Formats: sequence, structure tokens, C-alpha cells
Amino acid sequence: MFKVRRALISVSDKRGLIPFASKLVECGVEILSTGGTCRALREAGVAVTEVSEKTGFPEIMDGRVKTLHPVIHGGLLGRRAMIRAASKNHADVAVVVDPDDYDQVLDSLENDELTVEVRRRLAAKAYAHTASYDTAITEYLSRSLGDDPLGESHLYAGRLVARMRYGENPHQDAAFYIDQRAPEGSLAKARQLQGKALSYNNIADSDAALECVRQFEAPACVIVKHANPCGVAVAEDIGTAYDKAFRTDPTSAFGGIIAFNRALDAATARTIIDRQFVEVIVAPAVDTDAEAVLAEKENVRVLDTGAGQASTGGLDYKKISGGLLVQGRDLGRIGASDLTVVTEIAPTPQQIEDMLFAWTVIKFVKSNAIIFCKDYMTIGVGAGQMSRVYSTKIAAIKAADENLEVEGSVMASDAFFPFRDGIDAAAETGIAAIIQPGGSMRDDEVIRAANEHGLAMVFTGMRHFRH
Repeated sequence: MFKVRRALISVSDKRGLIPFASKLVECGVEILSTGGTCRALREAGVAVTEVSEKTGFPEIMDGRVKTLHPVIHGGLLGRRAMIRAASKNHADVAVVVDPDDYDQVLDSLENDELTVEVRRRLAAKAYAHTASYDTAITEYLSRSLGDDPLGESHLYAGRLVARMRYGENPHQDAAFYIDQRAPEGSLAKARQLQGKALSYNNIADSDAALECVRQFEAPACVIVKHANPCGVAVAEDIGTAYDKAFRTDPTSAFGGIIAFNRALDAATARTIIDRQFVEVIVAPAVDTDAEAVLAEKENVRVLDTGAGQASTGGLDYKKISGGLLVQGRDLGRIGASDLTVVTEIAPTPQQIEDMLFAWTVIKFVKSNAIIFCKDYMTIGVGAGQMSRVYSTKIAAIKAADENLEVEGSVMASDAFFPFRDGIDAAAETGIAAIIQPGGSMRDDEVIRAANEHGLAMVFTGMRHFRH
């Protein structure tokens, strides 16, 4: 039978400390403690022996050295605990690093069921705790030295936020973890104001919508469906931006994610819930009267992210069989001065504005990606096709289905055109100007096609593949 005779308690998180320690004393456990933990226990009337009383040696270095004494540390290094040593020796030691586990430990003690399985589970949690701590220190030191984040080894530690009902599909298990240094305003730190629990797909799509909408300084709205923006617009207010974004593709907007870069007002909230079914609404703030409107649709998930900005760094991850792909985030941006006009006809100032708008959006559309835009509004989106020319045709079909005028619009392509057929297809729809990276072996052929059709075309020298 496993018998607990003494406990060394030293915690920074003092949630549940007093009732936990009190119950240990009732169970006949001698308590050793240090510093602030010891003071808190004595103030609460819990019987406790300070480590310095046991060792006959005071704490030194402002309390940083407390247990480094043969009487204590000899035992720790011999067979007993500190966190790692305790975890290693869980055959004889129970280690607790989370106040949420106090009740389980006490119940196990009272019922003589602090089994090796329970101790092993606690040890595993303790190792995860110290691994997270070590990861944070490693990241801090590497960052302070200016080291390459893509080094010889890569560590990640996150804290469980929620177990999901399922992943992308009902037969897949899933969970949501928050980064150690998740920035304020990120989706991971958003506050859910109402609605059903977020699903795996809800979170993934909401993050895509949030990152896209934060690319714009003016009031903007982004509607995402299945990881792709199906409507994006900028306007003088978010209500108008939402209306324009919705008109891009009302069919796809049904059941989508709607994100704003301004506080959600009651009028816009009313328009949304009266017009369409929506899974999630994301905004940096939600007006009180807007909350009252949204409450009429209690299942609609509403996320308040707080103030934030577009990602300025960090890494993206993609798990593969037996490994992990890690890359820097796609933070590439361009301005008018970065454009190279390659056709006989130069784009107009308004076309340049629409090109830059389209280039901002294209980064968030799955490859092969094509976008038609006009007046700071998407009017056709072709995404995820194996052929770029088919993405072009799909964008044209979507625009035609919604009776949106393509004539005079601009087209953005996330990568170069390998053949002239994409340019020919665009010209047939009425596209007037094209923005693309350039760099194809057949650039001359593609430029020639644009000139034949009387199109303006610019190269960016940058592509935006998104897989």
C-alpha cells in the first residue's frame, strides 16, 4: 500500500492551497514548505514546518536558494522529488503541479487509491509542465540571441483550451491549444459572447477571416467559407462593407464566417441575422445594442477579439507523416512603387488601387487562386483548382451568377501564368487589368497576349501560394 508520510509544498499558484494542505494534515501528512507558501499556510492555521527549520540553514539569495541542503536536496536527488525527480520516481512519489488535481489526489488518499496509475498520470502531467517551462526559456534565450527560429530542433508547447466534439469530420478527435505567448487580440484569446461551442472548422475558418480582415486599415468585412474568402470589401463603414462582401457570393456566404475590423454595431448585426444563416461573427468589439440583436439568434457564435493587428511574425506549421513542416508566416506586402508595368497600356490610378486590394486578398485564397475585384470589392473568386485557367473561369462564373459587372475589373493571380490561356480567358470576361507575380518561362507569351487584348498588366515579383 502506498502511504504518503510527508509533502514538500512550494507553489506560485495558490488556488486551493489551504483546503488541500489542511486535508493532507488530516490524513497524517507532515508538511514542509518555503517562503510565501509557508506564510500562507501558517496564516491559515495549517500545521507546517519551514524548510529552514528542518535544515537549520536560512534561505539565501532573496529566497532563490531554499531546499539546496543535504537534509532536503540529498533526499530529492537520492530518490524523492522536486518536479522532474518526483516524476521520475513516481513509484514512490506523487507530484502535483496543477491545483485542479488537488481534489483527485485527496480522494485517492482517503480511499487508499493513490495507485501507481494515478501517480504515473500525475508524473506525465508534471513532465509536460516542466517541458512547457523549458520551451519558454529556450524560446526566450534563442530570441534574445537573434538565433534562427528554424534551428536544429523545434519545440512547441501549448495549453489545452478545449476538447472539440470532433475535428474536420465526426470520426476525427480534436482539441484546441493556446500558444504560450498568444498575443492579445488573437483568435486564441477571443471572448465568446454567445452561441454554441466552437467547432474545429469554426476556429480554423474564423482565424482565416480575422487575419484577412486585419490587413485593411479602412472599415472592412471578410466572409470565409471552407477556409477561403468568398467575399471581401472595404467601405466607409462596416455595414456597407458587409453588404458589398455579401453580394460577391450570397450562396457561399450562407453558413459562413463573417469578420470585421471595427466594432459591430446594431444596424449591421440586424442586417446579418435578417439576411443569412451565419456560423460565427468575429469583431474587435460588439456594441451593447448589437449584443441584444444577436441574442435573438442564440446559436450564432459571436467572438470579441479585442483590439489587435495583423500578424507581424511567428511560424506556420503543417504536420506530415513522420514529420513537421515549419515556415515563417506569409507577411509579404507590396505598394504601388513595387509594381512593374509590363504591357503597352499602363493601369489607371483606380486600377492600381483595386490591384493592391486584390493582392491583399489573394494571399488568403487557396491556390491556384484567382480574384476579380472592382471598387474595393471582390466580384469573383476562383480557389483551389489544379489549373489556373479553371480558377479564372470559376471566378467569371461566380460573378455572372450574381449579375456582377466584370467589365473594367482587375484580376489578381497568386502565382504566374504558365500559358497565355489564363489571359485569354480573363479578356473574354471583360477584365481590364491584371496583377500577377511574373516569372514564368512564357512571360513574353503572356505579355503578348495581354497586349493583344488591350489589357494592362503588372508584375509584383512575389507569389502567394497557400495550400
